[in-house]
Amino acid sequence: MSERVGIYPGTFDPMTLGHADIIRRGAKLVDRLILGVTTNPSKNPMFSTEERLTMVEREVDSLGIANVEVVGFNALLVKFAQQQGASVIIRGLRAVADFEYEYQMAGMNQQLDDDIETIFLMADVSLQPIASKLVKEIALFGGDITPFVSTAVRNEVIARVDKIGRKGDL
Repeated sequence: MSERVGIYPGTFDPMTLGHADIIRRGAKLVDRLILGVTTNPSKNPMFSTEERLTMVEREVDSLGIANVEVVGFNALLVKFAQQQGASVIIRGLRAVADFEYEYQMAGMNQQLDDDIETIFLMADVSLQPIASKLVKEIALFGGDITPFVSTAVRNEVIARVDKIGRKGDL
């Protein structure tokens, strides 16, 4: 029987507890789970690709899951999945708005390669509101992001905010 390889793609800017939840659960569904850390300039990343790769690798190591690896990519997701020998793309869903976008993406990916299945995992109820974009916004305005990210990620985000400057009236 061949190895089942899954891809969990994202910008992971920064990696949140929601991402960690999907990684833990997704790793149980495949023999090997590849976290595809991608560039997405439209998301206005706080961290460079190299910084995000280092962050995600450290966070994955702290989870202690043996069948997960971290790979950077800047290509069409289906092409990346093909290069990695993946038959599954794993996506996390938080809300209806996520579903609409992800459903459209899954349909397009299926048109490009119908041998690659997309699996949606619902976010844990306690983690549903967490989004990297909101974590960055909260941090930029001086709010506490402790409930949404690991301590190490929190420290990195705070250090970056201190470097680039806070927003709003403090």
